Amino acid sequence: MRWETVAQQPLFELRRGGRFLVAELHVPHRVLSTSSCNGGQTTAARFLINHQSCEGSGHQDRFRVMSEDGSTGYHERVCTEADVPPAETVMMGTAANMNYASVVTEVEGDATVTAVVTAGVESNATCAGDPARSRETGAGFERIPEYAGTINTLLLIGVPLTDSALARAVVTMTEGKSAALQRLVVPSRQSPDLATGTGTDQYCVAAPLEGPTVLTSTSSHVKLGEIVGRATRDATLEALRWQNGLEASYTRGVVHALGRYGFTEASLLAAVREHLNDQDFLLFQKNQKAVLYEPLVGAAAHALAAVLDRVRHGSLPASVERDACAQQAALLAANLAAQPMRWAEFHARLLEAAWQEPQALIAAALALGWSEKWRSS
Repeated sequence: MRWETVAQQPLFELRRGGRFLVAELHVPHRVLSTSSCNGGQTTAARFLINHQSCEGSGHQDRFRVMSEDGSTGYHERVCTEADVPPAETVMMGTAANMNYASVVTEVEGDATVTAVVTAGVESNATCAGDPARSRETGAGFERIPEYAGTINTLLLIGVPLTDSALARAVVTMTEGKSAALQRLVVPSRQSPDLATGTGTDQYCVAAPLEGPTVLTSTSSHVKLGEIVGRATRDATLEALRWQNGLEASYTRGVVHALGRYGFTEASLLAAVREHLNDQDFLLFQKNQKAVLYEPLVGAAAHALAAVLDRVRHGSLPASVERDACAQQAALLAANLAAQPMRWAEFHARLLEAAWQEPQALIAAALALGWSEKWRSS
């Protein structure tokens, strides 16, 4: 296999070849990982692998291979392909492309932290506590669906840590990953909540066994924890930008803001169609990207999503939902019409629609704003 060096540091070399990304440790490390073989905590690992184990959907032949091999057999198969010893290797697998792996290094004093992340969230993003789709019993797993989407994090910490600090690094790293999802407003695919991760996330965290100083904390209250969180957050953001096209400015749109409440671009257009005459709708359709991504329209849509969230979670009483939603919808319509002085008028006209589903309310607001935008010209 032809290997490309992605990162080179005194303690490790990170190389990529085909479907494989391999970190080779130059000195003994303590490693904590989710690997099905050699996982948990070990000092025997010299190689940390992330690899594309399958395509994102419909790859039944590959799933059959993994099932037939079993975890140990598949581990050995991957190690053979990557030319590393199985007994000294921990491994992560994903449908993400290794060419989209993001590498971020942060330095604080004598400590260096490198986060290597592959990420995909299009169909598998979840919020902690969402309803699960499988159950493990003594007989194995029941009803395991086909998932596409995983965030794999390889975290290389350049200073020795106590066992508890290594374990705490997993918490800080996970919070960094969740912070990236929060910034991108990534929705859960199982509930209306924002995602905190995916159902198949994996990690490998490694720190050298020996060094001048053994550090005892990776909490976000100390500088080492700060750079662990920041490196993980920034690497996750970059990986999602390449794997899923999730660039922050694209998340301003109406559908992204409210998609977790059942919105799709097609369903929203169909709902808008009911409120506009043929001429107005044709013009809307020809300019739909400009409409749905207009920044002040997007701001109002995100605000409406926040209202729905707060009512659902009990932060706001249900008695204010109708008027609060109508207020944000009126703001959306006024912004789209470029006539903010008509907010009160639009609010009164949209109060009735506020009794309906959120999509009907937003469709009515978009149609109202669009139809009024050029009417006075």
